[in-house]
Amino acid sequence: MADGATAVVWDESLLGYDMGDHPLDPVRVELTMALARELGVLDRPGVRMVVPEPAGEEALTRVHSAEYLAAVRVAPNDPFFRGWGLNTADNPVFQGMHEASSRVCGATLAAAEAVWRGEVTRAVNIAGGLHHAMPSRASGFCVYNDPAVAITRLLDQGAERIAYVDIDVHHGDGVQAIFWDDPRVLTISLHETPLALFPGTGFPDEVGGKGAEGSAVNLALPPGTEDAGWLRAFNAVVPSVLRAFGPQLLFSQCGADSHRLDPLADLRLSVDGQRAAYLRIRELADELCDGRWVATGGGGYALVEVVPRAWTHLLAVATGDPLDPATPTPPAWRELAARRRPGADIPLDMTDGVTPAIESWQPGTTPDPIDKAILATRMAVFPLHGLDPHDPRD
Repeated sequence: MADGATAVVWDESLLGYDMGDHPLDPVRVELTMALARELGVLDRPGVRMVVPEPAGEEALTRVHSAEYLAAVRVAPNDPFFRGWGLNTADNPVFQGMHEASSRVCGATLAAAEAVWRGEVTRAVNIAGGLHHAMPSRASGFCVYNDPAVAITRLLDQGAERIAYVDIDVHHGDGVQAIFWDDPRVLTISLHETPLALFPGTGFPDEVGGKGAEGSAVNLALPPGTEDAGWLRAFNAVVPSVLRAFGPQLLFSQCGADSHRLDPLADLRLSVDGQRAAYLRIRELADELCDGRWVATGGGGYALVEVVPRAWTHLLAVATGDPLDPATPTPPAWRELAARRRPGADIPLDMTDGVTPAIESWQPGTTPDPIDKAILATRMAVFPLHGLDPHDPRD
């Protein structure tokens, strides 16, 4: 293995996944890569920039039906097209949709294969993380499910245990559904409660199909959850289940829409809390997988204020030393952001001025709704992994 090396998969063609006047604006990816470049993150020793190719038919049809791929190809040419979840408010069609979606999948495939082959220790595709797409249906701004396509490729290449950790504010329903019956893939999702937010799934009792019980883990958090509660929940569930599962590779979807400024959801994290989550994921990859970690982006709709800073922190954590939160945003980046989004509130530094508290979970100490959510998840899945849901040491 290339110890410490990181692949950053990027090409401007990835900005072609563009649904027009839509929350999922590719400017958030453009500004992320520009900020990371201005701060020197992409020029660090050991960083390998990789230009992706589109995923081919063979890779895509391991997850998606051939009929669905055909629909994605033809839908942009028919203004009255209906079906397959396409041409809706959430999933408007656009010219080149199949090609753009295939390229996102190809980028995540390149990241995953580079790690699996031992060419690098970690890899990142900021443009990826389209976790809602189903085998035969677009959903939640997602046409093809790039995490599932990449994980399936690794299974085909002999992987036996892959863990997928999804920290987007929305439940990672597509990835969970695709691997529902596969005990080789552990899907863990921390998200705002489905009682309040799309896609309406991700309850604690969703634990995996027959023969794969315990392979799906869902931690549904109440609206208003802040850094301390979110990190307490993460640490009360994720490390124990990962250790019990023993993954060979850790895959993460790092949607930035858990931030308090995000317009589409109601969690209350800071950029500093998100940075702490990335550090924790890297620590777990180092502990359990010899560092093998594949990270993607995901949701995130505060296009200037949040996403570029959050994902630049992710790139820094993946490529070496984390950035000092007090680091100023470079003037050249601020100028670019002002040109791309006139009138936006452009952040002057890489912090929200928060030092996230790291708290331990203790059962039965408070009626806090976050602790109730933690216990519900532990009760549902810990026994399936031979763990005691009431023992904070597990």
